[in-house]
Amino acid sequence: MTARVLGIDVGGTTMKAAIRSRRADGTVTDAEYAVRRPTPPDETAVEALSEFAGTLIAEHGPVDAVGLAIPGIVDDAAGIAEFSVAPTWRALPLRDAMAARLGVPVAFGHDTRIGGLAEGRAGAAVGCRDYLFVTLGTGVGGMLCLDGTPRLGPHHRAGELGHVVVDPQGVLCGCGQRGCLETIASAPGITRQYGDGGVSAREVAERAAAGEPRASEVWEAATSALATALESAITLLDLDLVVLGGGIAQAGEQLLEPVRRELAARITFQRMPEIVCAALGDDAAVLGAALIAFDLIGKS
Repeated sequence: MTARVLGIDVGGTTMKAAIRSRRADGTVTDAEYAVRRPTPPDETAVEALSEFAGTLIAEHGPVDAVGLAIPGIVDDAAGIAEFSVAPTWRALPLRDAMAARLGVPVAFGHDTRIGGLAEGRAGAAVGCRDYLFVTLGTGVGGMLCLDGTPRLGPHHRAGELGHVVVDPQGVLCGCGQRGCLETIASAPGITRQYGDGGVSAREVAERAAAGEPRASEVWEAATSALATALESAITLLDLDLVVLGGGIAQAGEQLLEPVRRELAARITFQRMPEIVCAALGDDAAVLGAALIAFDLIGKS
């Protein structure tokens, strides 16, 4: 029997969706249909998301379940979007609302955790039971997998590496603390440190690679801060693997080499994990959303 699902990654600026099927042997097909649409910035995103999913199902045929990957603070078990800045959600029972509107079961989870799940099943972390997946983009997120199981924590806040404080005297973070990793190693953090709002984090990386002193200084600060946060995670968790994803990780070895080098110089009794870039890129969360939808079907 073949199962068919719709996976949706609800980003702060873009909604991405893909329909996939699972064959009788358990293998999952490539996307049969994939599309993107801007995410409305406020609570109208709920209606827009329902319309987006409903239109895809109407145009491309029925599905057995829908999987949602969403940003912010997420209670995966209860299906509640607790807090998000973009889209602007507060205590929203999104899973049940979507299921009622669409008439099919809905699986639901945090976008970074779902992206990390996909990397574990089909990407850079396949075969690894203890790994940390870190996204470096508009923010810095994390997903922790221990003994083969993604860890949410009792308050569904595990893995928030972006809010590990690496500079107690640093700038104020949106979370209310000072000097979080996210203020230094995220794309906005890199741009802010560079001091020219017209230059993107990607351009800062390119200028650093070309040897520009200011860009090199900013890039070094970002990679050093990341190494500091990862050192704490490695010490506490004894990880086999760290997977770095998100837009900043597109720098590849320009990111990996200084992080590996600094960690190797710092750690003593700890075991150095393998540190790699994510394999699934921009599609990790939308694939992960499909995978949790298949999981939901399997449980029913």
